[in-house]
Amino acid sequence: MQDEGAGAALVWCPFPDMDSARAAADALLDEQLIACANIFGAIESRFVWDGARASGREIGVLFKTIDTHLPLVINRLGSLHPYDTPAIIGWRSDAAHPATFAWLATACGSEPDAAM
Repeated sequence: MQDEGAGAALVWCPFPDMDSARAAADALLDEQLIACANIFGAIESRFVWDGARASGREIGVLFKTIDTHLPLVINRLGSLHPYDTPAIIGWRSDAAHPATFAWLATACGSEPDAAM
């Protein structure tokens, strides 16, 4: 388990296409806000929008970060995302293997990029 007061976090976000998913992942990696983005192939999304049921193909992405960066990742994704109303859901993890957390902490750096 990770140290008390520090932890891992995950963010789920679907994108309209692979290019926008990759661009967001690359920006967050460059800014050291995430350590990894798992980009899934096409997923079927079924949802209600403007009072009507709809469906579409999207690309799902799971972002891995540290809990102190979670609000920053969520806000930055909102500015990078091509949708007007992106579905961005983040949560803190109460358990991570020590090696996993060490990697997350190292990859994300101790301070987020000041250019944000």
